[in-house]
Amino acid sequence: MKTIGLIGGTSWVSTIDYYRYINEGINARLGGLEFARCIIHSLNFGDIQRNNDTQNWDGTLELFTEAAQNLEKSGATAIVICANTLHKIADRLQERIGIPIIHIGTVTADAIVQKGLHKVAILGTKYTMEQDFITKKMVEKGIEIIIPNEVDREYIANNIATELAKNIFTESSKQTYLTIIHKLVAEGAEGIVLGCTEIPMLIKPEDVSVSIFDTAAIHAAAAVEFSLA
Repeated sequence: MKTIGLIGGTSWVSTIDYYRYINEGINARLGGLEFARCIIHSLNFGDIQRNNDTQNWDGTLELFTEAAQNLEKSGATAIVICANTLHKIADRLQERIGIPIIHIGTVTADAIVQKGLHKVAILGTKYTMEQDFITKKMVEKGIEIIIPNEVDREYIANNIATELAKNIFTESSKQTYLTIIHKLVAEGAEGIVLGCTEIPMLIKPEDVSVSIFDTAAIHAAAAVEFSLA
């Protein structure tokens, strides 16, 4: 079994799910008392948010470089960044380390292709929805991407920062997300990519009529496959 290095704290809320998913995945495959070999480097999300506020992605890259290099020195054989938005610096980070980064966009694109879908909508931070560091992995596989309108994007981004990342989940927020999703389905979305790792705690597959892609669960499953390969 290979050791997986997790860069978490982005936020701590979803990092807990990553740890659980990976250990459950290993145990489901191996049984008994077999669980994952993994190391977690948990960052202070406040440091990342301050960099985001000033568009200081170089500063964030330095934080992640230190974390990834520490994980590599500690015996990790691959890196999992436990967030979608922070994959904005994934390609640059990969150049600084000697072990692979399991890219959340790549494995999510593979899951969409396996479902046979051609057009999906993505929800997440404004960076994830408006920039292409995640969606380009899907477009490369022939998948068409649609995003919420500007007002809905602002709502989602604000909700992630003020509620979901703080482990606050309300029925009111859930209903607003479902309204947004219904509009995207009406625009032709065959599936919904929950492109923020906290959103799956609010929106469940049974809540909507189309396929839901839980990026945290998909990413964790890919880490399990790597660990056992």
